[in-house]
Amino acid sequence: MGFCIKPAGDSALLVQLGNEISPELNAKVRALNLALQDSHVIEGIIETVPAYCSLLVCFDPLKVDLLQVEAELEKAVQSTNEHIFSQPTVTVIPVCYGGDLGPDLKFVSDYCKLPPEEVIALHSAPNYLIYMLGFTPGFPYLGGMDPRIATPRLENPRTKIPAGSVGIAGEQTGIYPIVSPGGWRIIGRTPIKIYDPFREPPVLFSSGNYLKFQPITLQEYEKIETQVKLGTYEVQTHELEKGGPL
Repeated sequence: MGFCIKPAGDSALLVQLGNEISPELNAKVRALNLALQDSHVIEGIIETVPAYCSLLVCFDPLKVDLLQVEAELEKAVQSTNEHIFSQPTVTVIPVCYGGDLGPDLKFVSDYCKLPPEEVIALHSAPNYLIYMLGFTPGFPYLGGMDPRIATPRLENPRTKIPAGSVGIAGEQTGIYPIVSPGGWRIIGRTPIKIYDPFREPPVLFSSGNYLKFQPITLQEYEKIETQVKLGTYEVQTHELEKGGPL
């Protein structure tokens, strides 16, 4: 496995396993991450943060030397070939597309020269692999969007995007878990809480699993929103069908 290890400040190292976005490479990142968590062989490790094709390893420089961590990481990369992952789960995310909740759906429709209904159908069709979480707590970077609805980012990002907003940027799609700035084209919104600091775990899903968008009406959105506030809504999850994409 070709790789390189680079400093990331005075208390972290970045293990770069490649430079492309692919399920296979991301699986190697997750395998290395799990191997480090399972073995606890490197003393002083504080946190590991997986990304598309790299793993950030944060450590306590008062407990362990950088060169020692680098040497142990080299061993770990070379000895980690495969990891038996549990069967991935699919989290179903209800989304109301268009209107005030999806102000950029018309732009995406016009840009891609497709009817809004077809944009919605194409966007909600795949099981999206969750490559990583980042930007804000629980923001999922997803793979598998149909390139026919790829759309450029906003020229001028919005300063405030509502929590639950579903957006497109290039060939990527994702969900804004909390109110935040952003430049993605917003095509809909989910009424469920992607991130809740008072919930355990705070984020509904994790990297290596999948998301499935489910189109709903405005009435259904408002009903689910009320259930979420009352604490009675149950998020739907199921295992990815065996033989499905990993």
